Amino acid sequence: MSCRQHFLNHVRHVTTAAKHPGGRTLLLTFDAFSTLFHPRQPIAEQYTSTAHSFGLSPSVVVPDKLQAAFKDAYKAQSKRWPNYGRQDVLKGRYGGPREWWGDVIRGSFTRLIKGDDTGDQVELPEGMVERLLDRFAGRDGYALYEDVIPFFERLKRLKLDAGVGIFDRIVVGVISNSDDRVPAVLKSLGLTVGDVRADQERSSMDLPGFEERSRMDEDAKVLSSALYSSSETIDPVNDIDMVITSYEAGEEKPHRLIFDVAKRQAQRMVASMHAQPESTSSDEWICVHVGDDYKKDYRGAIDAGWDSFFLAREPLGDDIQPAKKIDTLVELIPKLEGYNE
Repeated sequence: MSCRQHFLNHVRHVTTAAKHPGGRTLLLTFDAFSTLFHPRQPIAEQYTSTAHSFGLSPSVVVPDKLQAAFKDAYKAQSKRWPNYGRQDVLKGRYGGPREWWGDVIRGSFTRLIKGDDTGDQVELPEGMVERLLDRFAGRDGYALYEDVIPFFERLKRLKLDAGVGIFDRIVVGVISNSDDRVPAVLKSLGLTVGDVRADQERSSMDLPGFEERSRMDEDAKVLSSALYSSSETIDPVNDIDMVITSYEAGEEKPHRLIFDVAKRQAQRMVASMHAQPESTSSDEWICVHVGDDYKKDYRGAIDAGWDSFFLAREPLGDDIQPAKKIDTLVELIPKLEGYNE
């Protein structure tokens, strides 16, 4: 059976099934960087090659020295402007992620060329900072891990079977300690991504950032309503239904707030399809987060009351012993099917 025919059969099923807001919902979220995608080449090498293309000396700008300078600049920037300066952005005193990363870039090259960041920053060639900002907003800078596409193909089949399989609904999200470039990166790498974002204190649409999202036109809204207003699933066409970044949510993992915001947004998505309150006594939510960072992803999710799987992209140290570990995303499928037991 083709994917299209499967989808049409699914729509027929959910539109004739019993209509009720309750049921069993899986909220499945992933970290982004080093879980779904990775730098296409080491970041220092990409910075170096870009600098050389703008005329900076290859004898001065070398990857190992730039790597050390970048690490120091990033650490200093994170301390001075936590979470991309979000609190000061809300007060109108800072420009957000674009300014934040621009400062990191300039600080990295200042440390490399001058030996420190005291005094004035070095003047970089016109357009170089913007080139690097754009590079790391898409496929020029990043690549998917090999297991990501096969995994989402299998996960999509689970989404299409929602309502007749293990779960009544499946909501798929990304929870990332990052800025709003994450959706653009995921889309550029071939994944389909929904428009739901965090909405904490101030609409994410109003926070200054990288992404310029266009809202669905009226025809798209009508089609979406016709297909899914009575459905018990989130749009099965999307690989990822929502992206929750720390910049938009207000706190970074492992803080519980970012997980709470993700669940709240998922509940709103489900409730909007049934014109119901955000949760009912008949709801059963199974919340699962997957990531490669033991403290921020694995422990953060557990401490927020979620289930969690540690994705071992790199060899583990002896001091890290997660109870639930997978080596590839595809291994997660039978784990999810195990929730039926």
